[in-house]
Amino acid sequence: MAQDRQKANLTESEDGDVSSTALSAKEDSVHDPYRSLHFRDFRLLLLGMFLAMFARQMMTVAIGWELYERTGSALVLGGVGLAQVIPLIALFLPAGYLADRYSRRSVIIISQVVFALAALGLTALSYQQGPLLLIYGCLVAMGGAQSFSNPASTALVSQVVPEEVYENATTWRSSVSQLSAVLGPASGGLLIGLLHGATLVYTGSAGAAIVFVLLLVLMRTRQQVRQPERPAGERKTLGSLVEGVRFLGQTPVMLAAITLDLFAVLLGGATTLLPIYAKSILHVGPIGLGWLQAADSLGAVCMALVLAHKAPFKRAGRTLLLAVTGFGVATIIFGVSHWFWLSFLMLFFLGAFDSISVVIRTTLLLLRTPDEMRGRVGAVSSLFIGTSNQLGGFESGLVAQLIGPVLAVVTGGIGTILVVALVAWYWPEMRRLSTLRENVE
Repeated sequence: MAQDRQKANLTESEDGDVSSTALSAKEDSVHDPYRSLHFRDFRLLLLGMFLAMFARQMMTVAIGWELYERTGSALVLGGVGLAQVIPLIALFLPAGYLADRYSRRSVIIISQVVFALAALGLTALSYQQGPLLLIYGCLVAMGGAQSFSNPASTALVSQVVPEEVYENATTWRSSVSQLSAVLGPASGGLLIGLLHGATLVYTGSAGAAIVFVLLLVLMRTRQQVRQPERPAGERKTLGSLVEGVRFLGQTPVMLAAITLDLFAVLLGGATTLLPIYAKSILHVGPIGLGWLQAADSLGAVCMALVLAHKAPFKRAGRTLLLAVTGFGVATIIFGVSHWFWLSFLMLFFLGAFDSISVVIRTTLLLLRTPDEMRGRVGAVSSLFIGTSNQLGGFESGLVAQLIGPVLAVVTGGIGTILVVALVAWYWPEMRRLSTLRENVE
């Protein structure tokens, strides 16, 4: 099998690195929370992901604050999410195919270059107070870059660590990404407050993307497994493109996990409305906005560190269902809060519960998917999650415009809890899921 070949081929030779056999023996004797960090190329990937997430989170604060300052419109804020989700929907099939057909590292490099160019475009538009249409155009370009980068970066983890380390690697990947998401919003809000504008925030985001490119160039990844070439023909090509969708449809546990993530973020999109809460409800200004934007990521970091030091999940399905339920409850409390520290705490819990969901979902994807299909399955997952993030932002902005931000957030939290109940009923495999390695389908 493809995964057997990966485990046999993955032996690191650098000082300080260890072989998969040694790691497996160590895992059997004692749980090592740092075992994935023994791999040099995984460490480089983590650093690069830190910078990429840092750049995106600074951008989120900057674009949200600048557009709301200019327009005062919740609908304009929602349009930010819509501009980035359109390319995710349009490009997820070719993005997954390219991640399986060509070098995943090269796909990420090209995506980061596009992101950097779009960030520089926002720099110019911010400086000149350019039209909203061009700003949205840059956001569309960023969404396109993300649609190619996400499935490739998720699948690339399997080329730098062995299978028995996937859950630990996913936990550290989530932890480091969220750490950057803690520092990114806080840094973005601080820079906006100190520099009285968002222009230089966009420039710094472009620089972070370029550094990620340099780190990728330094990486040495194992050759990925590819499916044999098919005869030329439109039907064959289309079949290869949609194979990831077909695979997910035949794997109920993975489909249930993705569905939970999709609707939880789609309905509980409180973070999209943070500029409104910071300015009009909590009255904390741009620096307070930065900390609110960072709160959920801070919670995710703390939870990811806890998960890294714990043994692998024993009741993964029940844990996931409870985590998403907690996500909905925290969303409701945040929606009605007028006290900054209570709002901050609820956002912290949102991030902590979401971290559990991310680790379980991503580890399932790596463990249950053959390497030659990880790009396409990852692209479908990215579409689900990216759609929920970006369309959730648009939905939250639209509903807030119609009924107000408080009701928009509270009804979203209630909807999230209802979705958990429906998923638990429709997919009993999720309730029965114990360890992530176990096949319950």
